[in-house]
Amino acid sequence: MAENTAKNFIDALNKLESDRDLETICGLFSEECEVGNVVTDDKNIGAREFWNSYRETFDKVHSTFRNEIITDGITALEWTTSGTNSDGHEFNYDGVSILETDGDKITRFHAYFNPNKLGKQIVANDKTEAQSNG
Repeated sequence: MAENTAKNFIDALNKLESDRDLETICGLFSEECEVGNVVTDDKNIGAREFWNSYRETFDKVHSTFRNEIITDGITALEWTTSGTNSDGHEFNYDGVSILETDGDKITRFHAYFNPNKLGKQIVANDKTEAQSNG
């Protein structure tokens, strides 16, 4: 079951990145899932808001996966994402995503990466948000 969830996630992410298909990836998550990454940590947002924000950050984006470590209920995916941000600047960064599942639904998703590799747009957005929240 977890192998199918990992494959479905990768396929759905590719659809989100290439076609801006938000429905497919959101359909993989449970209603009460936890989603986040090193930029959004500590924020309580749902899958739809998280993935919409992710896709809107970039003009063009594509992820490739190097390693998949799959156990019962937990999957680790090592990836590289590249493309151009909404300002037209190229980026390329590596990371790892951890997916926790219950049956065929993702209950928790967290991505770990160096946000500085994404360029000024992400770092500036993060600092602006931190200033407005603090």
